[in-house]
Amino acid sequence: MNKFSFGAWVSLFAHSAKSAYKPTAITVKYLGLRNYRRHEGLEKHDPFVNAAPSVTICTKYVNMTDVNLETKFPDRASRQSVLADKPDETEILELVELLFFAYRDFTADPDAILEEFGFGRAHHRVIHFVGRNPGLRVTELLAILAITKQSLGRVLKQLVEQGFVEQRAGRSDRRQRLLYLTDTGNDLARRLARPQIDRVAEALATSGPDAEIVYRKVLYNLINAADRTTVTALISRSS
Repeated sequence: MNKFSFGAWVSLFAHSAKSAYKPTAITVKYLGLRNYRRHEGLEKHDPFVNAAPSVTICTKYVNMTDVNLETKFPDRASRQSVLADKPDETEILELVELLFFAYRDFTADPDAILEEFGFGRAHHRVIHFVGRNPGLRVTELLAILAITKQSLGRVLKQLVEQGFVEQRAGRSDRRQRLLYLTDTGNDLARRLARPQIDRVAEALATSGPDAEIVYRKVLYNLINAADRTTVTALISRSS
């Protein structure tokens, strides 16, 4: 029983005291009414009869969220504005669910293309980021994808062997491995990107004049705070 329902029940009991309502033994047990117990001869059966009443009967329910808001926003209009602007968990969960469906359809078209080569989404990500950042170091790609060396090694091996990616030694440090797409790799990158570009462009066009700004802000803030500066620098370098 939550605080509100219990408080309402106690209030109902208090207002019914003058009526024909007669509390049961269970009611008496919770409210600690010793006189009533003695009158009904319950003291020899009820171990709580000699205990001091421990339930505070308070008919007013206090919402601590309201109290906190009153302290922070003494003006009533300000409090109402804050509550109105903050989406509840149900609304946020609906947005999360929309994101699942949007991601499903966003990846469906390139997934079908990747199947032609026996590739998966890990291959797609490598092709995308290497294509956007020619000469990307393997260590940088590891940080972007947040996967293990072993996982990246398997994907790179396939892409290199099938002629989509090539590795070159660094000019200043020959130990570095710099990644580039081949002509075949660039063709595949454009083919994979086309349906995703068209889908996002259509969604923005049908979502109002400020859709791109809002969309960019939401995606940016979904990224872990510690990574946002790095991601922004990477995108700026790629553009």
